[in-house]
Amino acid sequence: MTHSRDNAPMRSRRPSWARRVSSIEAIREGVGAMRTHPLRALLAGLAIAAAVATIAIVVVALDGIERFARTNAARTFGADTFVIAKVAAPGQISRPQLEQKLERNPNIRRADLRVLERWASGRVVYGATVDRRVEVVAGSRRYEGASLIGATADLAEIRDLAIARGRFFTYTEEVQARQIAVLGAVLVDELFPAVDPLGQTVRIAGRGFEVIGLQEQQGNIAGSSLDRNVWIPLPAFERAFGAPETLQLLARAPRPDEPSATEEAEGRARVSMRARHQLAPGEEDDFDILSPEASRSFVQNLSERVGVAAAPISAMALLAAIVVVANTILVSVTQRTREIGVRRAVGASRAQVLAEILAESVAIAFLGGLAGVVTVYALVGIANRAGLDLRLEISTVAWSLLAASASGLLAGWFPARRATRILVVEALRAD
Repeated sequence: MTHSRDNAPMRSRRPSWARRVSSIEAIREGVGAMRTHPLRALLAGLAIAAAVATIAIVVVALDGIERFARTNAARTFGADTFVIAKVAAPGQISRPQLEQKLERNPNIRRADLRVLERWASGRVVYGATVDRRVEVVAGSRRYEGASLIGATADLAEIRDLAIARGRFFTYTEEVQARQIAVLGAVLVDELFPAVDPLGQTVRIAGRGFEVIGLQEQQGNIAGSSLDRNVWIPLPAFERAFGAPETLQLLARAPRPDEPSATEEAEGRARVSMRARHQLAPGEEDDFDILSPEASRSFVQNLSERVGVAAAPISAMALLAAIVVVANTILVSVTQRTREIGVRRAVGASRAQVLAEILAESVAIAFLGGLAGVVTVYALVGIANRAGLDLRLEISTVAWSLLAASASGLLAGWFPARRATRILVVEALRAD
């Protein structure tokens, strides 16, 4: 009896190399079971592939939407740029509020811009814009409904104007009121389908403007096309159409990446405008400032709304895949009842049987997940060739494969536990 007790713990202790051999054997047996019934494993793998592809597509789409929104917001407002205007966001306030602002707030003039630039002290860069709808003519071709924007040269430092070819106008050309223009992509296609637009002349309000720059295609934002713009120097705009009723001022810190630089620039601009308009302390601003937080909030809200809908879809797809894999492994265990009984009879432990079933389940799920990731990679490549800007990050691939493996482990747990409870005698009697 003493000898038996002394040897019992010795038999329970297995060296690490033996445990490694058992693990390798379990994986080999699990993969072998999968290869024995390839069609069954394929169907289960397809379910995991579909679920993983859904998750990866959601992540890729969310990332693409966020980058698209940030890029368009930067091109429309400018990254880390704030806007000063008589009414900065008329579509975001009620009609009575809009009427009150239009009545109370004075127009923004060139004199306001000069005062702000004089008080900037190197901490703020200012630019001004004004726009109107015009007809643009080039030879026998014409485009109605173009957005003509008169701007100061500093705007190129404030906004991403996405100049594909050529250049934007300089400060000297602005002061000289040179009749030069930068065209959006739609105008290039419509007015110069077979000719290089650079150096050509377009006519606006009966005046000729030399084309010096071309913008790349930018798409739409908030229902408005960014590709039908024509940019000309603000003094040239004023010569053609007279002094505008009011301007929109854009501003940013010279080095917006520095901590709190944008907030300081916005504060200085607000103080300067209040002093310019001689507002008393506590008196309400008679101008609007639209901060960069507005565009950031738009991007965040858009991502959150898409994410709220996408998360349940991904979860349901993964849950359905887990059910399919669990059912597949359960069928496999049922068909292998006699085999499992024989293995138990010749010395296989419950732990070995458990490991083999889990190995089969995880292998099916991992290979299915890999197939899903490869499919998404191919789809992203096709979408990018079609003009989209999507990215399948390494982190997305890693998380997708990890989710697939975890799903396989979860799906195989119940069938594996059931396999360990099979009685050897009954298993050997099974057909």
